[in-house]
Amino acid sequence: MPEFDFSSLWTGRIDQGEIPELSQRLHQVIKPFAENVSSGLALVGFCSDEGVRRNQGRVGAAQAPNQIRKVLASVPWNPQKAVYDMGNIVCAEGDLESAHIHLANQVTQLLDQHHFPIVLGGGHEMAYGSWLGLANHLADTESNPKIGIINFDAHFDLRTDANGCNSGTPFYQIAQSCKERGWSFQYCCLGVSKMANTQALFQRAKEWQVSYRLDKHMTLLDLIDTLAQVKTFIESCDHLYLTIDLDVLPASVASGVSAPAPRGVSLEVLEPIIDLIRTSQKLRLADIAEYNPNYDQDLQTARVAARLFYSITGAQYE
Repeated sequence: MPEFDFSSLWTGRIDQGEIPELSQRLHQVIKPFAENVSSGLALVGFCSDEGVRRNQGRVGAAQAPNQIRKVLASVPWNPQKAVYDMGNIVCAEGDLESAHIHLANQVTQLLDQHHFPIVLGGGHEMAYGSWLGLANHLADTESNPKIGIINFDAHFDLRTDANGCNSGTPFYQIAQSCKERGWSFQYCCLGVSKMANTQALFQRAKEWQVSYRLDKHMTLLDLIDTLAQVKTFIESCDHLYLTIDLDVLPASVASGVSAPAPRGVSLEVLEPIIDLIRTSQKLRLADIAEYNPNYDQDLQTARVAARLFYSITGAQYE
């Protein structure tokens, strides 16, 4: 499992001879997380591909958080905007269930302290831990919070966890937790591939009133309709959790994932939707899942993950 060494991960180029306050990069601004720091963006790594292994997928995503950090290090950043790194949560000895609880606790802590958490993964099994952290945070002050989940993904990930949880079960687990709490399950899945989901999953999505859109209906020609659908979903929610499975992108753009997509959805379509979500003022939490460095040629997919990170956080930190 990867070790976390802040100083070796957060290093990069320094632009000499430029105006210092206009030439900062993320590695020059980010700090290790500590108690009682001012509110800002807080990164958490989730080093797990146990859910992918259980789901018979390509393992390797446990190495993702550190590799994404190395690419993020040179991203331009406003030094006036605080950003911290909380380190990695490691799924040890296949104990995914404990890793979920650990992730949830860290997300709750960050939200309680008025930070914006962004989780770097890791298999998409992390979504349950991310959501649970937000749910526990809101449960302290709201009896029935309307949490909208927006998932960019080729897969619904609504399979039952009757034989244990994995990377294909997180939103089923969330739905069951919502039922136990007496909360509504509000889920929007964008980029769904018919080839990657059984009819049973489409039927479950229909029964649970999931708002979804197929990959073939997410071209630039469909963008106005897609934005309208997402806007309607956002209006029905009080809080938003954004989760991006990198396998929503075409394999030609993001080959370094656990399950490459033969079609996928382009960045030109994803980014305006992310802009809409970010500017809604309802976004509380985000994560990026399923990056697999073992299959990433020339760090192309890591760079895509970094661009999506910047799309999610950029407007908040201009």
